[in-house]
Amino acid sequence: MKTTSTARIAGLAVTAALAASMAHAPLAAQKKPMEKCYGISKAGQNDCSAGPGTSCAGTSTRDYQGNAWKLVAKGSCEKTKTPKGAGSLKPIER
Repeated sequence: MKTTSTARIAGLAVTAALAASMAHAPLAAQKKPMEKCYGISKAGQNDCSAGPGTSCAGTSTRDYQGNAWKLVAKGSCEKTKTPKGAGSLKPIER
């Protein structure tokens, strides 16, 4: 009976090791380069920087506020269209 228990424990250890190594792979694949994109967030949905009188994330007071940014996949900012125009890599005067 000891042989069966030992084999079973060894099998579980191998399975656990494989599962642990696979769990980290998706995290590495998900780490895409990001960039700040100004003027694309709805009111209260910005990631940060919303100008004087605001503290940071979630503090923009109007939709597509030009000085509020949201993190987006690198290269997609200026392609993002809003009713007020496209996103910008720099704050927008609106």
